[in-house]
Amino acid sequence: MKQANYKRTTVTAALPYANGGVHIGHLAGVYVPADIYVRYLRLKKQQVVFIGGSDEHGVPITIRAKKEGITPQDVVDRYHSMIKKSFEEFGISFDIYSRTTSDTHHKFAADFFRKLYDEGKLTEETTEQYYDEQAHQFLADRYITGECPHCHNEGAYGDQCEKCGRDLSPTELINPKSTISGSQPVLRQTKNWYLPLNEYQEWLKQWILEEHKEWRPNVYGQCKSWLDMDLQPRAMTRDLDWGIPVPVEGADGKVLYVWFDAPIGYISNTKELCEAHPEQWGDWRQWWQDPETRLVHFIGKDNIVFHCIIFPVMMRAHGSYIMPDNVPANEFLNLENDKISTSRNWAVWLHEYLEELPGKQDVLRYVLTANAPETKDNNFTWRDFQERNNSELVAIYGNFVNRALQLTKKYFAGNVPQPGEYNDTDRQAISEFIDVKAQVEHLLDEFKFREAQKEAMNLARIGNRYITECEPWKVWKTDPERVKTILYVSLQLVANLSIAFEPFLPFSSKRLRQMLAMDTFEWEQLGSTDILKPGHQLGEPELLFEKIEDDVIQRQLDKLEATKRANEEAAYKPEPVKPNVSFDDFEKLDIRVGHVKDCQKVKKSKKLLQFTIDDGTGTDRTILSGIAASWQPEELVGKDVLFVANFEPRKMMGIESQGMILSAVDSDGSLQVTSLLRTAKPGSQVG
Repeated sequence: MKQANYKRTTVTAALPYANGGVHIGHLAGVYVPADIYVRYLRLKKQQVVFIGGSDEHGVPITIRAKKEGITPQDVVDRYHSMIKKSFEEFGISFDIYSRTTSDTHHKFAADFFRKLYDEGKLTEETTEQYYDEQAHQFLADRYITGECPHCHNEGAYGDQCEKCGRDLSPTELINPKSTISGSQPVLRQTKNWYLPLNEYQEWLKQWILEEHKEWRPNVYGQCKSWLDMDLQPRAMTRDLDWGIPVPVEGADGKVLYVWFDAPIGYISNTKELCEAHPEQWGDWRQWWQDPETRLVHFIGKDNIVFHCIIFPVMMRAHGSYIMPDNVPANEFLNLENDKISTSRNWAVWLHEYLEELPGKQDVLRYVLTANAPETKDNNFTWRDFQERNNSELVAIYGNFVNRALQLTKKYFAGNVPQPGEYNDTDRQAISEFIDVKAQVEHLLDEFKFREAQKEAMNLARIGNRYITECEPWKVWKTDPERVKTILYVSLQLVANLSIAFEPFLPFSSKRLRQMLAMDTFEWEQLGSTDILKPGHQLGEPELLFEKIEDDVIQRQLDKLEATKRANEEAAYKPEPVKPNVSFDDFEKLDIRVGHVKDCQKVKKSKKLLQFTIDDGTGTDRTILSGIAASWQPEELVGKDVLFVANFEPRKMMGIESQGMILSAVDSDGSLQVTSLLRTAKPGSQVG
C-alpha cells in the first residue's frame, strides 16, 4: 500500500459547527469511519494523530445568538461543551478536540492570512453587496431573505432556497429583506480579499485528476466537475463582526471567511496538542509539513470542494504544507426515508441517543457502519436498527460468544482446555478465519469500512456454524476429550472477535476481553489459533448484547412523528381569505345536517367515496366526495356531517351526486370532514 512509504499519518475529521448538536448523519458520514481508521492505525502501532474541534465562527452562530438574545460566544461555549462530551461518551477517540475561538487558533489563522497577504498571494476586489441602512452593517447571505426566482418560495435565503434546493446569490432574490431589521437592503461597494483559485487550476488538475485517480468516485467526480469549469477567485474575508479580524490595515469590520479559518483549525489544534505534550507528539510541523507524513481528511460530500480545492490551494499558496493523500468523503444518510434537517429537527441527536439508550454506543456504531453511505446516499430506520441489533449483534455475535463461554464454564470450570488432534471439521473452521487479518486490513486500507465490519462479523458466523455442527453438548456424553478441542477452537475464535471488532465496537470488545481475562492483546494476533493458552482462566461470562424490544423503538418513532407534526404545523399557512361576499350571496347556499347511513369506495376511483345520507326528507340522498385518501368508509358511517343541499346534481363515474360534503384542508393536506359539537336532527339547516 502507498501509506507504507510514510512515517506517520495525520487524520482530521470535519469540524462540527457549534450552533447545534451532532446527529447520526454526521456520525455516519465522518466521525465513525474516521475513528475506525485511527483505531486501526493505532492497533498496527503506526504513528497517527487524530485531530478534531468545533467550528465556531460564521453567520449561523450570530443568527442563533440574536434569536436567543445572547452573545455568539455564549452559543459556541454551550455547543462546544455538548459536542465534546458526546464524542467522548460515544468513543470518538480524538487526540485533541479543541475549538476555533482559542487564542492559539486566532493567532495562527491571522498569521497564515498575513503571510499570504504579504507575499501577494491574495487579490483585493471591490464589489457591491447588500447593506442594511437601519442596522448599519453589510449583510451576509444568510441575513437576507426574499422570494426565490425559481420556485417563488418567499422565505429563500441569500445563498440557497431550502424549498427547491437551488444555490442563489442575494441579488437574485425578489423583494430582498434584511433578517436583522426587516428593511429592504441597498447595494453598497465593499472591499474584500480573494484567493485566486484560477491561478492554481492547472496544478489542481495535475494533482487530483492525474495523481489521485484512486480517490472515491464521488470525490474524484465532484472535483473533476469543478475543474472542468473555469475556477474563479473566492473571497476569503467577510463584512461581519463575529470571527477572526482581518489582520490588515483598513480592514475594520471585516473577519476571515469561516471556510478560510475553519480548516486552518486542523493545524492550529495540532500545534496546541504538540505544545501541551511535546514529549509525546513532538513538533507540530512534522504532522503538517514533513513529506514523510500522510494527510487524510474525513468529511461529508458537502465539504469536498473546501477540502480538495480551496484548502489545498491555501496550503499551496503558503508553500510549506503537505497535501492530503486521500479525502474519503461519504455521501448523505437519510432518516426514515427523509433528508436529515437540523432546521426541521429531523435528526437523531447523539446527546439524546446517549441519554435515551444508555450503554448502546456500539449498537449505533455498528448500524451506522453497516449502513455507511460510502458510495451513495443511504437510509437509517429505527426498525432496521432494532433488526440489526437483535438478528446480528445478539443472535450471531453475542450468541456465539455466550455459547462458547458458558459451555467452557459448564464443562471445564472456565479453564481453556488442552486441545487434542484436529479433525477435518476443526481444520475447515480454522482455515476460514486464519486469513481474516489480511482481509480486514485490505478493506480498511481501502476505506471500505462497511465491508471490513462485515468481514469481522463473519468470524462469529463461522463460530456459530462450527459449534452447531460439532454439538459439544452431545459429544460430552461419549467423548469429553473431543469437547476440549471443540471449545479450544471456539475460544480462539472468540478471542479473534475481541480483536477484530476493536476498531468498530470498542466498548463491546473491551467487555469481551474482560470476560476472556485478556489483559493484553496485539493486532498481530488476529487470525491466530493460540491467543488463549491452555489452562488460562476465563472471567465470568455475561451477555455481550441485549435484545431491543418494540416499545423502545416505538418511543423513538413516536418522537419523530411528533417532530413531523410540529414541522407541518409550523410550516402551515392557511389560504388567503377570499374576497368579501354579501349576506344575500351566503343565504343562497343551503347547508344542512346529514346523517351518514352508508359509505363505500367508488369502484375504479382512488379519490371518491359514495355517501348515503339521511337528509331528514325521508328519502336518502347520494353524495360523492373526493376524500378517499384521507378517510376509510367505515370511519364515517354513523357520523353527522354538513353538506350543501342545493347544488346542481352532477354525474361522476356514472353516479349522480346530489350535493357536496363540507371538508377542511388540514396543514398536512388531508381533508377533515366537518361535523357538529352537539347532535342535530338530519335536515337541520345551518345559518
